[in-house]
Amino acid sequence: MIGHELGGRYEIITRIGGGGMALVYKAQDILLNRNVAVKVLRQQFVHDEEFIRRFRREAQSAAALSHPNVVSIYDVGQEDDTHYIVMEYVEGNNLNEIIKERAPLQTDEAVRIALQICDALEHAHHNQIIHRDIKPHNILIGKNGRVKVTDFGIARAVTSSTITQTGSVVGSVHYFSPEHAKGVVTGEKSDLYSLGIVLYQMVTGKLPFLGESPISVALKHLQENFAEPKTLNPYIPQSVENIILRAMRKNPVERYDSAAEMLSDLESCLQPERLNEPKITFSNPDFDETRVMPAIRGSIADKMTATTSSVKSSEPNGSGSGSGLGSGTGSNSNPSSNSGSGSGNSFKEKESGEQDTDRWNSDGLEETRKRKWVKPVITVATTLIIIGLVYWGAMTVLSWFDIEEVDVPYVVNKTETEARTMLEQAGLKVEEPSVYTEKEGVPKDVVYEQSKPNQRVKVGSFIKLYVSKGPKMVAASDYSGKSYEDTVAALVALGVPEESIGKNEEYSDETPGTVLSQSPEAGAEFDPKTVQFSLTVSQGKETFPMPKLIDLSEKEAIALLKSKGLVINEADIVREPSYKEKGTVIAQYPFDPEAAVSEGAAITLTISSGLPEEALEYTFNIVISPAEAGKSSEIRIVYSDARGENIEWGKRKIKDTQTFPVKVVLDPNTEAMVTIYRDNQFTDTFSKTYDEVKSGASGAPETVPGTETPPADQPAQTEENPTDEGNATNPTDETDGTEGTDGTTNETAQ
Repeated sequence: MIGHELGGRYEIITRIGGGGMALVYKAQDILLNRNVAVKVLRQQFVHDEEFIRRFRREAQSAAALSHPNVVSIYDVGQEDDTHYIVMEYVEGNNLNEIIKERAPLQTDEAVRIALQICDALEHAHHNQIIHRDIKPHNILIGKNGRVKVTDFGIARAVTSSTITQTGSVVGSVHYFSPEHAKGVVTGEKSDLYSLGIVLYQMVTGKLPFLGESPISVALKHLQENFAEPKTLNPYIPQSVENIILRAMRKNPVERYDSAAEMLSDLESCLQPERLNEPKITFSNPDFDETRVMPAIRGSIADKMTATTSSVKSSEPNGSGSGSGLGSGTGSNSNPSSNSGSGSGNSFKEKESGEQDTDRWNSDGLEETRKRKWVKPVITVATTLIIIGLVYWGAMTVLSWFDIEEVDVPYVVNKTETEARTMLEQAGLKVEEPSVYTEKEGVPKDVVYEQSKPNQRVKVGSFIKLYVSKGPKMVAASDYSGKSYEDTVAALVALGVPEESIGKNEEYSDETPGTVLSQSPEAGAEFDPKTVQFSLTVSQGKETFPMPKLIDLSEKEAIALLKSKGLVINEADIVREPSYKEKGTVIAQYPFDPEAAVSEGAAITLTISSGLPEEALEYTFNIVISPAEAGKSSEIRIVYSDARGENIEWGKRKIKDTQTFPVKVVLDPNTEAMVTIYRDNQFTDTFSKTYDEVKSGASGAPETVPGTETPPADQPAQTEENPTDEGNATNPTDETDGTEGTDGTTNETAQ
């Protein structure tokens, strides 16, 4: 069928399921461009005309159902001998797969699913459609959590010739109602019984009836009680157990009257005031329930019969039916009556010619009659004594086998040690070995199931214990040396929640992001659901701010790098012309100042080799007088040239006129400018362009006069005419107090 196109419209993609009467395929509706499910009847049904006719009618009836919890039927068709139904395709799993994977389900989830199933049944019953095959396999759970009931109407399409196959009723025997198992007409309450079993299986993870054959399971539906849900799962609220007990009554009269009534009960069962409601009770036992009748021991019964017969046979001739005189009245007044046909003893008649002279002689007759009671009394007494002895002997023998009975303690949720102690104290034995399995949600060494719970058994009986090995444990791999991201992905794939993975960073020589150590350690077992995984991750080498090397001398820069543990290869030092002073650091690589750098990192320096060829040097000779003659003034000089803006030349204190040489450097695109401040006030500015200097323009001194002219007999001090007051052109000869061009501090002698 794969790849076949049914009806010129439905292209079969893959098989997704199947049952006893049909196979289900996923198909593409070419016309509407959507996925659909196509149910194709098996070949053994295609020649049954009655089946085909009723199949189509039922499919049409089911198509009339429009409900969010019912799988919609889109189309019914036939192609040659292939009869098919086109239905809604539900992306997800069926309830049977979910139960197998993680039963028992949480109570609220189970009730939510049962609510939607019941809602679908209520809608179907309102439209006179009985499902007849409610089971987890026919309940689809979409990825959005929506419950969809499927296979409506198919069971009704079975004919008399197909209702049984090799002696079995069509359907799922584990979900049969008792009336279904009998083969009588089923109604709405049969669906509610099946829904009760589905809810039972969801909250306990078990089926109520199991057997070696379908017939044995069907008989259990009719005759046996099931283990109550709370004995298998004590966490089930009483209100939910009450719903299950009522839905699964063998007598339909005691079940819910309708799906609407059960739906209403399901909607309110998880309300706080109902969770611990009283357990539901029923006045009468189920009508088909097997009852225990007292047995009659054969030997004693036979002896009682023999005794009764003996007593009757020993009675005097009278009206008893076993007297041997037939139906005589007990009187001898009528001789002819002795010839009557009795049912017991007979006698010979005298020969006809012989006279019976003693016939009417009564001598000794009275004594004989008086002694007739002795024999019966002795017989009865002897019989009673024998009966008593037999009864005493039987009771004595039975007492040898009549072992005391005890109640089996409920040891579920106890530790194995506690459970064994409780069973031994009750006089019971633990069947060895116990069953140990991994059980999610049950701690290690805790009993999660036992045999014969809540039963009364003989002392010394064996009880099977099912003990949890704890949740499924996983062995930790060695993640050292792997990246943190890959390790987290691997742990999440094992089921560890990402928020349970801790990260600790520390400095190391490993690449940043590399796992250094872990807890739990490699090889240790852990529960992915509860583990707290801790990873120690490399942060790389310890870092510190990169020092600023620019404007330092080569020697100073190298010394500073070595003190920080950084590596400088002198062979890699780059030297290039610049407008910085020769031997000054003009660039550092690859770490800028303040960048994070770790010990051992290699640094490359670029050192100034002097001015470029096109650079020009020029000296401003500036003659500056104090503000007032004879008084001291503070002179501050700032210049801008190719080396930078607003460079401090220095400060001087003068009492008389002095000449200040200020050397500047120019490149083709700059203009040199010198600014004079006297007594912290702007005084004057002088400038030279690159072209002016290159053309050899006059280098005449620039003058900054004071407010008064000095006396004519006191010449101005210049570089060529130094005085005892000190010379500004040789600041190193002056006392400390002012800042010169080399950055030292000098002070003019007062």
